Amino acid sequence: MRRQLLGWASLPLLGYAAICAWLFAKQRELIYFPQATRVDAAQTDFVLARGDVQLHGWAVNPESPRPVIYFGGNAESIQNRREQLERLLPGRSIYLVSYRGYGASGGTPSEEALLDDALALFDEVQARHPGEPVAVIGSSLGSGVASHVASQRKVSHLVLVAPFDSLAAVAQTHYPVFPVRWLVKDRFDSASRLRGYQGKVLVVRAGRDTVVPPANTDRLIASLGTPPRVVDVPHADHNTISSETAFEQAIAEFLR
Repeated sequence: MRRQLLGWASLPLLGYAAICAWLFAKQRELIYFPQATRVDAAQTDFVLARGDVQLHGWAVNPESPRPVIYFGGNAESIQNRREQLERLLPGRSIYLVSYRGYGASGGTPSEEALLDDALALFDEVQARHPGEPVAVIGSSLGSGVASHVASQRKVSHLVLVAPFDSLAAVAQTHYPVFPVRWLVKDRFDSASRLRGYQGKVLVVRAGRDTVVPPANTDRLIASLGTPPRVVDVPHADHNTISSETAFEQAIAEFLR
């Protein structure tokens, strides 16, 4: 009878362990959402060859100076950002390239691949615009990518929209009953990468953001060596922030 009771008592623990194992095995399917972003390569006008795959995207006014690179959010169709950025940043070239597995880009997304691709894109843009300053914008997931680029390359201006300290920390906040912080392989630890960063940084945050909790953005801001310019958009949430006038004004003024 005692053995039977012990067996029944162990079932919740076994179920918990099974869920943890499933989360670990399926984590990249739970992190990345490229499905709705897929487009035909013929719709793009920029290609970055990465040896194993080709990354496709768009170059807006590529002959113009002072280039800007945009790294989009998870599940974002970045081609929809072209018109807005061109309007906000007249006279500048703008590069938007889909992550692996997103848009028309080949391959499968992972943190290591996305970060390596981002550095390759920066180097390609710098080569196309020798001697010119390169600014970087990263939104949500893209803030983690942009933070890595800024930690490894000379970025003139860094714009972080709805950013987080690390993806692992955000995930732990959303799933507190599981040891997500220890299960996540793709951590996007922006706070560590930007610790002590002295460059020019703009942080735009949404007042009603339920995806990236305020504390996670606060920890990122605290990690910077030089206090960033922080713009709060009080009535916006994580998905509507880019449609707000305050968002547009902040980017236009910071990257003037």
